[in-house]
Amino acid sequence: MPVTTPFGGWVPVRATALVCMLEASSHTCFRQQVLGGVMCWSATADLVAGSGIAAVGVVCVVRLRRARDLPLGALPLLLGTHQIVESAVWRSGGGTGPATLAWAVIALPLLAVWVPFGVWLAAPPAARSRLVAPAAVGIATSGVLAYFLGTRPVTAQIRGHTLGYVLDLPHAPLIVGGYLLATVGSLLLGGDPLLRLLGVLVAAGAVICAALWRLEFISTWCAFAAVAAVVMLAWVRRRPDGPVPPRLSGARSPAGR
Repeated sequence: MPVTTPFGGWVPVRATALVCMLEASSHTCFRQQVLGGVMCWSATADLVAGSGIAAVGVVCVVRLRRARDLPLGALPLLLGTHQIVESAVWRSGGGTGPATLAWAVIALPLLAVWVPFGVWLAAPPAARSRLVAPAAVGIATSGVLAYFLGTRPVTAQIRGHTLGYVLDLPHAPLIVGGYLLATVGSLLLGGDPLLRLLGVLVAAGAVICAALWRLEFISTWCAFAAVAAVVMLAWVRRRPDGPVPPRLSGARSPAGR
């Protein structure tokens, strides 16, 4: 079943997969449309937004002191790079070129494993057992998406001031469900309040914007990548400086006895 994926624009952790799942159930191609000709999508907008979000990502990476936190802390950097890649899709006129394929690889198989494993690595030991399932689902989903990207063309279509991506994806509801469980599910189960907040924002934003898309108004998506970057920056500021010491802070060392 051909599915038109509305991944263009400023989307964090790619929660628009939920929109694809909703539309796939009705066997329709989903289109991004412009209301009154005013939208925030363009090559320049993607480049500027991507550079800003990537800069936040660099700050996040520089501030972190634990290697286990780096993959998740680098998420804004990855999302910002993704927006910069999309600016190249705009400038190439869409189609099936290298920029389109690079965009799809980041959005689909890469994020499906990056997010759950980033959350698993950063999570406290007590929370890691419940993150095994999202990580396993992420591996399986990423493998399936990588297979279809390797065997079927993905096409970017410029529609006025919007971009759409078309990929012939069989069993779309099942695949998208796995994608959501791996990404949003891992954020909700990670045990950190800020990551849980990010998961709630992403899930709620997908549902709200699905309704707005049905009304042909989608400009509210422009805020979501910035929200993701701000939440991750707050998360980074709360991370410990190093490994938790084996002894309690109140325990006396042998030298102090």
